[in-house]
Amino acid sequence: MITMSHSATIGADAQAAPRSKARNFSLDRARTFLTLVVLLHHAVIPYTHFGHTDPASFAGFDMIVLATDSFFMAMFFFLSGLFTWPGIARKAPSVFLRDRLLRLGLPFAIAALTVIPLAYYAIALRAEPELTFAAFWWKTVTAGPWPSGPIWFVWVLLAFDLTASLLYRISAHLVDPGNRVSLRGFEQPAVFWLMLVAVSGIVYLPALLYFGTNKWFEFGPFSVQASRILLYFSYFFIGASVGSANFDRGILSADGQLPKQRWLWVIVTLIPYCLMWGMIYIKREILGNPDHLPHWYHVFYGTFLVLFSASILLAILAFFLHSKAPGPTLLDRMQADAYGIFLVHYPIALWIQYALYDYELPAIVKAAIGFVLTVILSWGLTAVLRKIPGASHVL
Repeated sequence: MITMSHSATIGADAQAAPRSKARNFSLDRARTFLTLVVLLHHAVIPYTHFGHTDPASFAGFDMIVLATDSFFMAMFFFLSGLFTWPGIARKAPSVFLRDRLLRLGLPFAIAALTVIPLAYYAIALRAEPELTFAAFWWKTVTAGPWPSGPIWFVWVLLAFDLTASLLYRISAHLVDPGNRVSLRGFEQPAVFWLMLVAVSGIVYLPALLYFGTNKWFEFGPFSVQASRILLYFSYFFIGASVGSANFDRGILSADGQLPKQRWLWVIVTLIPYCLMWGMIYIKREILGNPDHLPHWYHVFYGTFLVLFSASILLAILAFFLHSKAPGPTLLDRMQADAYGIFLVHYPIALWIQYALYDYELPAIVKAAIGFVLTVILSWGLTAVLRKIPGASHVL
């Protein structure tokens, strides 16, 4: 679960916003919306069956966590890949590498040494109240474990960017097949959906069968879920294909069929979501919640996850592409700070949960307090940090 080492940075800047014509406010808003979803996920997960770390709980939060854990990391990588190919094309390799190291590598290093130990110190204090932060920090960075928390996304995105740069040098036309499907998606979004489902299913299901759901590759603060690394890269690379050319005439065109079919995609999304809950029921009530699940279970659950992830991606983007809300909206106001909010929010969220732990409040109240305060404090802290000279080039 994301609380332990799974989350997302804002598709952050992950790459620059589209600049070929007018700025694409729909995609900006979608990225910022997903940032808020990350904060919501971390606000509710202590009060769920999935990540129950507080005496209070609420079953409705399990519905949120199942949905978010099943799609938003893949969607972040998709949005991050959208402007990768043009970015590589217009920059020399050394310049592209420098920019990615500045925007992704430096924040990861700083956060791994500061933000993440501060966050997990709140958890450690619950088990060992006399532990000092200095002792906890030293043990974390020397002996370990050194969890990465949400920031694992940052180093993985850096690795994907560098991989994309190498692939571009091999052939700039590697993304052409995906781009052609994107163009067909202007009139037939289902064609693009089928490609996304097929590609992600082909790379995800074998990995899920081999590694299971709980295996993580870990080296110090560098960690990633083993079964999902290729799933994430498939979304990233398909995003790069969509954004490589003819962006305004592809699947993400505001004038295409996708935004017109937005309610259809909501219905399509609900079907695999309900089927995932059916599989969870089988696991808990029929199989007895075993430590090792049979392969057939992984095949069915993994297939439903792939279908859900692809469907909800198109559903969310359809609504943002359809929206004609004049700016600046709240999402517009947060957009410039969204990456920083992601980077700094985790210790704020965990320390608020630590402070609320001993209060006998309903789970909904605790989660609401945690979410609102995390948004406000993370946004305020980011705004302050961005005033430091040069910080706006990183955050």
